[in-house]
Amino acid sequence: MSTSRPSSATETEPQELERTLGLLPALAIGTGTMVGAGIFVFPGLAAGQAGPAAMISFAIGAVIALLVALPTSELATAMPESGGGYYFVSRALGPLAGCMVGIGQWLGLVFASAFYLMGFGHYLSDLFRELGVGLPLSVVGLALGMGVLLTAVSITGTENTGDLQNWIVGSLLAILGGFLGHGGLDALGVFGRQQVPEAFFPYGTLPVFTTAALVFTSYLGFVQIATVAGEIKNPARNLPRSMIGSVLLVGTLYVLTIFIATSLLGSEKLAVLGETAIVNVGRAIAGTFGAAALLGGGLLATLSSANASILSASRSIYALSRDDLVPPQVERINTRYRTPHVALLMAGGPILALILYGRVEVLAEVASLLHLFMYGLICVALLVLRQTAPEGYAPTFRCPGYPVVPVLGALSSFGLVGFMSALSIALGGGILLVTAGWYLYYARTVTIPALPHD
Repeated sequence: MSTSRPSSATETEPQELERTLGLLPALAIGTGTMVGAGIFVFPGLAAGQAGPAAMISFAIGAVIALLVALPTSELATAMPESGGGYYFVSRALGPLAGCMVGIGQWLGLVFASAFYLMGFGHYLSDLFRELGVGLPLSVVGLALGMGVLLTAVSITGTENTGDLQNWIVGSLLAILGGFLGHGGLDALGVFGRQQVPEAFFPYGTLPVFTTAALVFTSYLGFVQIATVAGEIKNPARNLPRSMIGSVLLVGTLYVLTIFIATSLLGSEKLAVLGETAIVNVGRAIAGTFGAAALLGGGLLATLSSANASILSASRSIYALSRDDLVPPQVERINTRYRTPHVALLMAGGPILALILYGRVEVLAEVASLLHLFMYGLICVALLVLRQTAPEGYAPTFRCPGYPVVPVLGALSSFGLVGFMSALSIALGGGILLVTAGWYLYYARTVTIPALPHD
């Protein structure tokens, strides 16, 4: 068997990424990726299935996410390298599993980014329509333009992407803070509004768990922080804080949003409104201004998700190239900006193609399936590395509740796949088989390097 290149340092181009992201940008990557669908798409769908008890569904999702975030935090502090889930799985389970996870993660993020950017186009178009202003561009045109812009910003420097993410997420949280603050007081009757009376479990308890499977896609973002671990300052401190903190923050926002929405409009009306329900909650609170504010929030949420996903997708394929599982040209780093410009183009280019193709909704659930596959293997990777204790494995954060937490994390991740549609399972399974075929064709002689150590 051949070995992967021992070092890229001998090449003329610099091959190391700079650590430019602090705690806040890392937290913003995780929070910004997760907050979109959970607050701006799912409240109406979740309330229609479980009623006010959808709050428990979101809480269950947060618990399952933590079961994965805790093992991931340990692995990330032991291996703070670009690639995240791919890097952990490849070092613990070998190149075949790593290749499947890495290419699956890259494609999953590309699919999700196209979905987010189309959502951005819809929100921007609806916002201007709410304000009585026409736009000369179509939804597809808006999505394409923003996709090009975000890719260009990422190429000009990871710090620029982090600063943009800070600004987007900060503005989004300000809008959500106003919505949750005023809406929460309104739901509690402070302003004298009549609440919508209904049972907490109008459809029984079983829908709480099926709804948890539906909304868990809202939590597919915290591992993106580990994907850019090679560019995070003080990873021993900032990686676990940002991953665990983003899950707790976003989970709290989800639960509060469902409480306010069901209290003010009721589950039946939310179910009828569907994916636009949260905008109508804003309209119920503050009229046109409230609706416009929530549309602006949705615009920022989809923008932050796309921004973080493009960055993470490029680091996934970049890490694969460093290990010789894809052609070496992918790991080239721009000499001016010190960013992996080829990898970024391999993220941005397919995203634009998918936007032009359309029908990105199905691909969004396939992205969730590929992430759940990776999450399950991340938990398995922790179990393997704890048992084998290889040289160089010295995490600064230890997963509490070992081995119960990673075992439950793996079972939950793999188990949730069974609640997805047959089409998504077929497409996701097909993609994983293709990635295995790529490995056998291109990289079956590659040996993954040992864990780095001092």
